[in-house]
Amino acid sequence: MPESTQVTKADALNALSTLELAQALAERLAIAPNDWHRLKSNRKARASEQAAAALVFLLKDHSEDALARFQQASGWLDRSISAPPCPTHGSRSN
Repeated sequence: MPESTQVTKADALNALSTLELAQALAERLAIAPNDWHRLKSNRKARASEQAAAALVFLLKDHSEDALARFQQASGWLDRSISAPPCPTHGSRSN
């Protein structure tokens, strides 16, 4: 039975376009509002989210938007950017 499950998964993936696969990946990697505070500074999560979004823009021939998202992903990975304070809580001053 596992063999038929693998064939079914492969068939399902093959039925999707490259754009649809990229969009599904972007949806999967998007940080949900209820996870935002927990993941807002998670570099892997933020870079993954931005890279997946960039791929969708690239496949839609929106090069400038893709480049901006890839630069954001790179910034998360090389630590050149970090999460801004939460707009609903404001910044803390000590």
